[in-house]
Amino acid sequence: MQTTDLLQQIEFIKEIDKLKYIQRKTKLFNSDRNENDAEHSWHLAVMAIILSQHANAEVDVLKVVKMVLIHDIVEIDAGDTFIYDAIKNHTNTDEERLAAERIFGMLPRQQADELIAIWEEFEAGETNEAKFAKSMDRLEPLLQNTSNQGGTWKEFGVGYEKVYEKKKAIKNGSETIWAYAEKLIEDSVTNGILKKESEI
Repeated sequence: MQTTDLLQQIEFIKEIDKLKYIQRKTKLFNSDRNENDAEHSWHLAVMAIILSQHANAEVDVLKVVKMVLIHDIVEIDAGDTFIYDAIKNHTNTDEERLAAERIFGMLPRQQADELIAIWEEFEAGETNEAKFAKSMDRLEPLLQNTSNQGGTWKEFGVGYEKVYEKKKAIKNGSETIWAYAEKLIEDSVTNGILKKESEI
C-alpha cells in the first residue's frame, strides 16, 4: 500500500512541475521578465510566514502556506486568468474545478481530499486563513507593479478604480497591510504610474 501511495505521489510531484511554465501577466520586481506561477506561489508562502503577525485574526500559518502553495496548481489545466480580465471571471471557473479534481486526484485519496478542501477554502475566502492568503495574493502583484513603474497596469491600460476595487480585498485579511497597500495605490496616482479612468 505504501508503495502505491509513493508512486501516486511521485506522479503528482512530476505533474506540478508544469506550474513553472505557466506565465503570469505580472513581471518580477524591477524587471521585464514575467513571473511564473511557481515563483508566485513560493513568494506568497514566504510572505505569509513573514507577515502573519499583521493578520486581522490569529491564523494557522501552515494552513495559509498550504493554501498559497497549491492555489494556482489548477492553472496547469485552466491557464492563468488575468485578474483585470473584463470577459473571463477570475474565480470559481468550471475549468478550475475540473483541474482541481484531475490534478489533486492523482494523489492517494486522503491527500487528494485534503488538498481539494484547502483549495476550496481558499476560493471561498471566508475563513481567517483564506482571507489572509488572499491578502497575500493581492499584495504581491501590487508590490511588483509599483516597482515596475506601473507594470501591467500601464501595459493593459488598467486604471485606478479597477486596481482599488481588486486590491481592497487585502483589508479582509489585514487592515494593517491594507493601510500600507492603499497608500501605495494613492502614491502611484500621485507619481503618475497609475491613472484615473478618465485619464486613460
